[in-house]
Order: sequence, then structure tokens, then C-alpha cells
Amino acid sequence: MATLVRDGIIITGNTSGEIHRCGSILIEQSRIAEIMPEPTNSSIDDVNEVIDATGFVVVPGFIQTHIHLCQTLFRGLADDLDLLDWLREKIFPFEAAHDEHSMYSSAMLGIAELIRSGTTTILDMGSINHEEEVIRAIGESGLRAFVGKAMMDTNDLFPKLKESTGESLRSTRDLAERWHNSYDGRVKYAVAPRFVLSCTERLLKDAGEMVQDFPGMLFHTHASENHSEVQQVRERCGMENIEYLDHIGVLSNKACLAHCIHMNDREVDILRSRATSIAHCPSSNLKLGSGIATIPYYREKGITVSLGADGAPCNNTLDVFQEMRLASLIQKPIHGPTALPAKVVFEMATRDGAKALGLEQEIGSIEVGKKADLVLLDLRHVWNPVDMAGNPYSAIVYSAKPENVDSVMIDGRWAYRKKAFTSIDEHRVLTEARRELKKLHDRL
Repeated sequence: MATLVRDGIIITGNTSGEIHRCGSILIEQSRIAEIMPEPTNSSIDDVNEVIDATGFVVVPGFIQTHIHLCQTLFRGLADDLDLLDWLREKIFPFEAAHDEHSMYSSAMLGIAELIRSGTTTILDMGSINHEEEVIRAIGESGLRAFVGKAMMDTNDLFPKLKESTGESLRSTRDLAERWHNSYDGRVKYAVAPRFVLSCTERLLKDAGEMVQDFPGMLFHTHASENHSEVQQVRERCGMENIEYLDHIGVLSNKACLAHCIHMNDREVDILRSRATSIAHCPSSNLKLGSGIATIPYYREKGITVSLGADGAPCNNTLDVFQEMRLASLIQKPIHGPTALPAKVVFEMATRDGAKALGLEQEIGSIEVGKKADLVLLDLRHVWNPVDMAGNPYSAIVYSAKPENVDSVMIDGRWAYRKKAFTSIDEHRVLTEARRELKKLHDRL
């Protein structure tokens, strides 16, 4: 099976920043077999499908490294609260009320939104229960993902939502053994202790050690998101959040920490020395009033920073375009107008996301041999007049929206083609989401 995407504007996203103004991409099976930088006039043998991309911009699939699919049903139900109150009063009770049907519905609702807006790979943190339903939804949809149930063996904010240390570790290992590298390798596992305040030291350490047992597995947690959280960690552990995580030995190049807003210089140096990456979630950080991470400083120090929308209740959208735009704009009043230009933010949403996941040899750019995760953008009504010699990154980061996504390919298959899903029944997803949300409210 071969597909030719021909005569598009190809933004490769490779380390050289190559852009082909009228090029073609040959896809064989799930991988990019050839990139032709000039217009393709001759026919190519054994091509099953030819896509005319004239006028479209072809980019690597976007990567979001911090998502909560289990929370999509809660959109609009947890607004205008501080992080710890948001968890205590809304999110933990909602998550505890999930059954397998509402969990699947929540996940599928979020997946549809992600694919439609050009996201092809995510790092997702679930809840304590029903993680199999999140994995099933991801597998059926064609999305590429790292997944992991949230691990919590202590929870002063909402004691009903926790489990024993042994059960958390046992169920996590069972899930990893069953689902790591499943669905033709598209789905991988990431152990996911929620954050320091919801985990005993044993749980955190044993979760970190479990990563060593599964090649390609990640360690995924929240860290230093909120002033109150940081203060409580300091009181409980006698040290700063990142210092504590390093002290117990869970930081490495296999760890991806969400947020990391409130860190001192020592903590920044620790992350750099451990090659630990940061998932930056600007919309969530703004809406929860958590703060603005000093991303230019982290990048200057050599830390890999990628992007994530977080969850729908602390963001209200899973739109990667919004995250790119905000990631750039919120830094400029602080660090100057040249901070985080559009090209850098585009790289954070593609190549740096792949690096954070340990998949830089597989995804994150359009290069021969890599997986065919592609997005076709129609920018003609935001990039007007079309300036082939101009800056396409500006159009993507500062002007584009999900409506500009025409088609999405994941692993060599179209998940979204000409603004229609190929494997998701959108009407059914929305209908079931409304029904399951009502049932969830009844269970609360």
C-alpha cells in the first residue's frame, strides 16, 4: 500500500528547517519512503492513492505531551478555581464517579477533538480506574499515544479517590504488560504517579524503577505547578519539589514533568543534568492562575520543552494551535518581543515533543524512514495573500486554528480526510457523551 501526497508546501520540521515550496511525499505502509522537493510530473509505479496537495501546507503531526482524556466530559464544569480547590471540589469527585462507559466516552470525545485539530501523538494521564477504556478508545481511533493510569495511594484532598500502594503498583504493572507497544506499537505505557502530594515515597520510587523493566516506557507526573503545592511539598519532604524527585531517583531522560512553573536555579540545573523534559501547558497555567513558566530560560539551559493542552476542565479546549500561540505570546511582555518566535514554538509542538517521548527517530519531522504522521493545512484564508517567500511558521502559530486542518494521517493511514473522520462516528461520539455526562451527574 503506497500513497503519494504531491505538490504541497512541505515544512519538514527537520533540524535544518527545510521547506519545499512544491514537493511530494511517498508513503509506503506506515513510513515515509521518499521526499521529492520538486513538482512531480511523472507517474510513480505501485501507488494506490494520489493526494493533490496543491495549495496545502504539509507539516509533521503535532505532539502534545500532557493530556487528560479522562477529564474531557468535565469541560466547563470546573472553572475559575485555584489548582488544589479545583482538584478537591471538582476533578477528583468527577473522576471517582466515572464508570467504564463514561470513561470510554470521555476519551473518545477528547481524541476526536485532538485529531481534528492536527494532534497525532499524546502523552496521557488517566485516572485510577477504567484505564483500559482509555486505551481501547485510543487504539480504535488510530491515535498514537503514551498512556498510564494515575497512581495515587494518598489523597488528603479527596480520600475516596486513592488505592493501596500495592494495588497501585500491581495494576500499573498489569496494564503495562498488557498494553505497552500494543496496536502495532502505536500505544505505549507511561507510569503516572499523579504528583508528590498524592503519592507515598515508596510508590514514587517503585514506579520509577518499573520504567527500567519496559524498554521505551516513560515516567510522567505533575511537578511545581502551583505555589500552594510547592509549599506543601516543601513542608512534607523538607526540600523543593524537583530536588525531592531527584533525591528519590526518578528523574532521567525517560521522565516528562508537566508544568514546572515554580523552580529555583538548582532545580533547573537538576532537570538539565538528568535530561528530564518539561511539558509546558500555557492555557491551563493561565486559567488556573498557576503562573507563567520561564520557558526561554529553560530552553537556554538546554532542557527539552514540549507542549500540552492538559485537560478540558482547566483549559476548555485541546487545541494545539492555541497552545502554540499562547506559548509564544505570554513570554513577550516579560522577555521581549523576540522571545519564543513562531519557528521555535512550532518545533516545541513537533520535534521537541518527539524528543520528550524518546521518539525523535520515529516522529516529529517529515524525513525518510520516519513514521508517516502528517497534517495537511489549508492556510489560504489566514495567509492572504499567500507569500511563498514569507514565514509560514507565522501563519501556523499566530493565525491558524483547527478549522484550517484539512486532513490528518497517522501511521500511514488517514484518520481525518477532507474534514471528515475515517474511523470515528462523530455523531455517535457526541450523542454518547451527552448521555454519559448525565449519568455521571446522577452518580455524583
